[in-house]
Amino acid sequence: MKEEKIICRALTGPTACGKTELSLRLAEKRGWEIACMDSMQIYRGMDIGTAKPTAEERRRVKHHLLDIRDPADAFSVTMYREAAEELIRAKRAEGKELLFVGGTGLYLQALARPMEMGSVPPNETLRQELRELSASPGGREKLHECLRELDPETAERLPVNDVRRIIRAVEVTLGTGIPFSRQPQRQESSAFSWRIVSLSRPREMLYDRINRRVRRMFEMGLAEEVRGLIDRGVPPDAQSMQALGYKETILYLRGERSLEKTVEEIQKGTRHYAKRQETFLRREPGIRYIDALSPDAADRAELALDAETGEV
Repeated sequence: MKEEKIICRALTGPTACGKTELSLRLAEKRGWEIACMDSMQIYRGMDIGTAKPTAEERRRVKHHLLDIRDPADAFSVTMYREAAEELIRAKRAEGKELLFVGGTGLYLQALARPMEMGSVPPNETLRQELRELSASPGGREKLHECLRELDPETAERLPVNDVRRIIRAVEVTLGTGIPFSRQPQRQESSAFSWRIVSLSRPREMLYDRINRRVRRMFEMGLAEEVRGLIDRGVPPDAQSMQALGYKETILYLRGERSLEKTVEEIQKGTRHYAKRQETFLRREPGIRYIDALSPDAADRAELALDAETGEV
């Protein structure tokens, strides 16, 4: 007899679209627990710049996969998938259900459509060569051009400063002989049946929310948070410190950029990131879109997360 797949649910969408508020409402109503699906919220001590759920929000609903790594440590998509699937099975054994919440598209893709690319072992020799290239004068541009020659589609999606993901895309492409952008065709069998909802907002409104959020982060103490991480010994070039908001704030703390310029750069970078998130999600099958401004957004999202036809 064919084993019945475990039903899993995810709420996604671009940054600042309103995922946290809606997820709390749904989780409280249905008795769900929330699992983080954000590549930066996994790091301890990185709270303000990642818009991590507050202590009050975590008291309202139990959260998982937050604060599971030190900021000095590296973390991969494969590691996330393994931790998430272990959590799903553990909660299933307890008779509890999860709502995955976050906007990291690669995490969502790894869960809903696991690919063989995740099993490509690291090639440390190649990685070191590419890291050295990226650190040389004009090296990031050369590295990005290398990816463009191998896989124009992925190069178009990844910004030149996203060195870590560019290196991984090159590594996977060279290791498999298949462009990184074509890897989704190599889908594994999954033990899970996913229902996925994405929130959307008008672009102008989303950008305004992003701009206001960034200013609020500095009012809440983002600069002090980054300084504290550095004082604790987290290297400025650590994977975690390359996150939006952190790498720009490091330059501000060094006196290389004014506060106003730092705020503007983070706002701009976050707006561009939100646009890339929307583009990525549009390419993913099986996602149901809900207008965050709709008066019945919560009801519609709940129905979509329960719908049998929502399976991915």
